[in-house]
Amino acid sequence: MADEKKAYRNPWSYIPTLYFAEGVPYVIVNTVSVAFYKTMGVDNGTLAFATSWLYLFWTLKMFWGLLVETHSTKRNWILYTELAMTFCFALLGMVLHLASFFYVSLFIFFIAAFISATHDIAADGFYLIALNKEDQAGFVGIRSTFYRMAMIFGQGFLIWLAGYLAAQNKDVPLSWSIAFLVATVVFALIFVVNKYTLPTPADDTPRKRDKNAFKDGFLSYFKQKNIGIILAFIFLYRFGEGFLIKMNIPFYLDKVEQGGLGLTTAQVGIIYGTIGVLSLLAGGVIGGIIIKKYGLKKCIWPMVIIINIPMYVYIFMSRFQPGAYVASGFIAFEQFSYGFGFTAYSVFLMYVSGKSSYKTTYYAISTSLMALGMMVPGLVAGYLQKYLGYPNFFIMTAIVGIPGLLTVFFIPTEDEDEAESKKTAE
Repeated sequence: MADEKKAYRNPWSYIPTLYFAEGVPYVIVNTVSVAFYKTMGVDNGTLAFATSWLYLFWTLKMFWGLLVETHSTKRNWILYTELAMTFCFALLGMVLHLASFFYVSLFIFFIAAFISATHDIAADGFYLIALNKEDQAGFVGIRSTFYRMAMIFGQGFLIWLAGYLAAQNKDVPLSWSIAFLVATVVFALIFVVNKYTLPTPADDTPRKRDKNAFKDGFLSYFKQKNIGIILAFIFLYRFGEGFLIKMNIPFYLDKVEQGGLGLTTAQVGIIYGTIGVLSLLAGGVIGGIIIKKYGLKKCIWPMVIIINIPMYVYIFMSRFQPGAYVASGFIAFEQFSYGFGFTAYSVFLMYVSGKSSYKTTYYAISTSLMALGMMVPGLVAGYLQKYLGYPNFFIMTAIVGIPGLLTVFFIPTEDEDEAESKKTAE
């Protein structure tokens, strides 16, 4: 009886903390790091180039996805990586007064990125085996909600806290040290909670170690029907956003005479990290409801158009440079649009992975390609912004988003597969 209780627990008891734990490191490594380096005096080109390399491990995680499947349990991988991440955040809080803080902190961010990417593999694989198909569909919105809550904690609360403390004590490094130590305490608590709430599903056993398993799982992904258009869609869907996301926080923080909005760090934490993320969450929830009702095929076109709206919002803001109150409305609108449009992308990745017995490996490959589509443009985003200026830079992000729109004409959808299956059965 005790074993049965350990094997199954109500998903409400662990999905919230599991996906909060997945979101916190990602947002700290990829978003908070940008605000951190900007306020520490690092120029736009350097910070965008350096922090874009942090996507590398999310890009490469497809190559050790099978390692997670064949060594130990996914539950153990989750707990070990959460404990390791706690130590990374603690180290970040201790090194910021060093003269070489940039290189030391960047090295720690790289370690944290590797650990976080590994945690993602384990958590997403665990989700697919701990929940039945009905619960998997039912908890997509819940896991997304708590992932967004992690974004509020990271790019909302932590950035606000660092900005507020810096305004009070005039010591930017100390303010960020305190913020990262707060993250340490929170993540330590998450580790303790997950240690006692995560179930031990019967299927959570190491996959049989077959010397051909990696080759079979990896190659079978690239032998799928319509693989060319699938790869193009995954890589290009967020390509414009890859440029934009590395420059939005610098755009908020740069002075008006430099082409920015002239917001304070604390204002960015409230407007972008809190109001923006709540709008993002609302867009995702509404998008999930709509796609569940009408299906991927009917929703994909409106959603792919809507996810490109943020580029045009930034073009407008860079031209007119509105104040904080007006900007908060625009940022809320563009984040809602992004959350709504991203829903179709998430469903498509699960659809691609759900057709295989290598679900964890397939999902890792898909999300790796997604990360590559964010990393490549981010590497040059800062230098292009310096060369073009903010208005022309944001116009460019809209233009490079067009190829992603065009791939939608050709991608397969679950609706079409079901229709084809019915036709074959008849």
